Amino acid sequence: MKSFYHIFLLFLLVSAFAKAQSTTSSQPFTGYYDFTYNEDKGTILLEVKDLNKEFLYVHSLTSGVGSNDLGLDRGQLGDGVVVKWIKSGNKLLLMQPNLNYRASSTNPDEKASIEQAFARSVLFGFEIKEKKNGNFIIDLTPFLMQDAHGVAKRLKDRKQGAYKLDKSRSVLWMENTKSFPKNTEFEAMLTFTGTPTGREVRSVAPDASSITVIQHHSFVELPDSNYEPRVFHPRSGSFYRSYMDYSAPVYEPIQKRFITRHRLEKKNLQAAVSEPVEPIIYYLDRGTPEPVRSALLEGASWWNQAFESAGYSNAFQVKMLPEDADPMDVRYNIIQWVHRSTRGWSYGGSVVDPRTGEIIKGHVSLGSLRIRQDFMIAQGLLKEPFNENDDNHDAMMEMALARIRQLGAHEVGHTLGFAHNFAASTENRTSVMDYPHPKYDIIDGEISLKDAYAEGIGSWDDLTVQYSYGLPNKNQTEAEYLASILKKATAAQHKFISDSDARAAGGANASAHLWDNGENPAEELKHILNVRQIAMNQFSIHNIKSGEPLSVLEDVFVPVYFAHRYQVEATVKLIGGVAYEYETKDGTNAEFKNVATVNQKEALRAILKTIDPANLKIPKNVLDLFPPRAYGYGRTRESFKSKTGVTFDALTAAATSVDMTFDLLFHPHRMNRIATQNALHKQNNADSDSAAMTLDVILSQISDQVFMDRNTNDSYGTAIIQSNQELFLNHLMNLIASSRTIVQVKAAARYQLDEIENDLSKRKAFDKELLSQIQHFNAHPELFKVKPLPSIPDGSPIGCGVSGS
Repeated sequence: MKSFYHIFLLFLLVSAFAKAQSTTSSQPFTGYYDFTYNEDKGTILLEVKDLNKEFLYVHSLTSGVGSNDLGLDRGQLGDGVVVKWIKSGNKLLLMQPNLNYRASSTNPDEKASIEQAFARSVLFGFEIKEKKNGNFIIDLTPFLMQDAHGVAKRLKDRKQGAYKLDKSRSVLWMENTKSFPKNTEFEAMLTFTGTPTGREVRSVAPDASSITVIQHHSFVELPDSNYEPRVFHPRSGSFYRSYMDYSAPVYEPIQKRFITRHRLEKKNLQAAVSEPVEPIIYYLDRGTPEPVRSALLEGASWWNQAFESAGYSNAFQVKMLPEDADPMDVRYNIIQWVHRSTRGWSYGGSVVDPRTGEIIKGHVSLGSLRIRQDFMIAQGLLKEPFNENDDNHDAMMEMALARIRQLGAHEVGHTLGFAHNFAASTENRTSVMDYPHPKYDIIDGEISLKDAYAEGIGSWDDLTVQYSYGLPNKNQTEAEYLASILKKATAAQHKFISDSDARAAGGANASAHLWDNGENPAEELKHILNVRQIAMNQFSIHNIKSGEPLSVLEDVFVPVYFAHRYQVEATVKLIGGVAYEYETKDGTNAEFKNVATVNQKEALRAILKTIDPANLKIPKNVLDLFPPRAYGYGRTRESFKSKTGVTFDALTAAATSVDMTFDLLFHPHRMNRIATQNALHKQNNADSDSAAMTLDVILSQISDQVFMDRNTNDSYGTAIIQSNQELFLNHLMNLIASSRTIVQVKAAARYQLDEIENDLSKRKAFDKELLSQIQHFNAHPELFKVKPLPSIPDGSPIGCGVSGS
């Protein structure tokens, strides 16, 4: 009996000890979702209260990989999707409804028929561990430990290697795993292992066979139903969401589009200007250093001016992030300062309620190396900035910080719901939502950077805020109010052209370009070439600080030599270009037409200057400053490339510039468009003597420029001419051989190639090599391949980003 008593006592002690151990190793969290973290087991048990109630699930990266090319940045947002818990048997399913196909009908049977017609997605299945007060306990750990953000797929897609999640090296990460009244946040440290095959991943990881990131998951309460979606218009300047409404009347569009915007309400609806019920507040990353911190606080705050124009007082605010706040917490709109191994894009993303377009969280990611690029651009353009004092960097910092202010405003604009407007630079910089190239002035023969970047919000930005956030007066309907904003934009002659229409490769719009300035692209190109020539002529050893290797001087010269690259893109779009806007049937339609022939000819003349040896030659005194690269200062992706080994290759630098021009000019879409425009012009002007730009004229003028007799005593210029000739022939052959060009383009290119062949047959020496290439192509066109040239050094972005950009 005594023995039994001792055994029973021992059992009680062991049970008490085990219970104490269990208590100390488990940490409860309460909030939107209650959960318990068991440190001993490394698990999170989640308590699910409400079945069939929708909420928002967002995945993101707390820590990234650090390469712009890979695009896995600190603070990167993933999808924000509506989900709900579904119970079946002893399982809970995390179900994502299909919101792309809906019914706005009040008929439940009609809604059900549409829901049943399209697939849904089960994101994960959980075994119910226990029931507690009518709620369900599940182990959330496997869900958190999966690669929801698609890190392994991104590495594979970028050809960096085949990586897989290594669960033995992955753990829950409790530093920012928290629960708040309206959102619950989880984190996991994930390690991916594999064999690296790409340069990018090797350049950023201490051990490229093991990539570790911290992934963030958010469960967020969806907003209430008091938010009113606002209709999208193609000229509103807004981002949009859309869905198919199968309950729409047959005579109404089935696809519904609505803009994305934050919720903003006036305290006093009757007042012309009122404080908001709740302001929109953005918080700046505490890791942002000075003087960048002050510049971003100022630039992002510019938007308050636009909200004032929409009838709000102090509605938009920018503050420093509180010390105890987590940047990934969806309650905070964030401007985050992101570090990468290479310069790259900044971007603004948002967590959006897919049901309505309401922005729940804005998240801006700004690449920290961008400011250094603007500094270096200024360093190369200014005359001997370090001649007397290595601390003489005020003018360069002034330009770099001016860009940071504009960049902050631009990316915040995306997270407020605004798209790019690439036509704004033609209207004296009327929007921060354009991509701004530094504006260079020539004053008394010297380059001035005083007006490099605009300050403040533009007049177009005021109108976009009014459209998205303004409210009608008591005598207006919302439709009437929105129409009045569009009329104001038309009256002010504002143009709005966004991404695909503005890109240099396939875009055709004559007014919208990336990184350009001025109303007349051709005139601005001539101006930039003049600026470039001044900068090259004055470039000296005093463009770097004392003690720096001359290899640094060579890199500073890169943005000087290629200073014209983006204005070339803008100018070449006039050739075969089209003048248009996003037209609607509302009585304000602008004319849709091809760019006038006189303007296309002017553009071609300006473009031909970029292949003129006089503009491609680097002054001898500058060439003498570029010895072979110093030890420890090898070439990078942002350096001049060389076909001469360790020495600076002046001929390849010129060829790279010319090839860039030819690539843009001879893009198949442009060539096809010119051929089509010319055919239609002849049809519509059969009895007219007016002449359109033809492929024959364009190719003939380029050929005349390339094969023009030059001063044979200038061996440097002659070598550039010979390189240009070979490049031109290669591009002609590519037009003939390409499957992307139409027959009219092939015929024009073939005619020009035959003309050159006939002419070369009468010449000697170098021309025989070109003739041999033509003859080989004619005999075996199926064997033709474009000869690769070294890529142009990285330039874009010299500033700004894409949404999600």
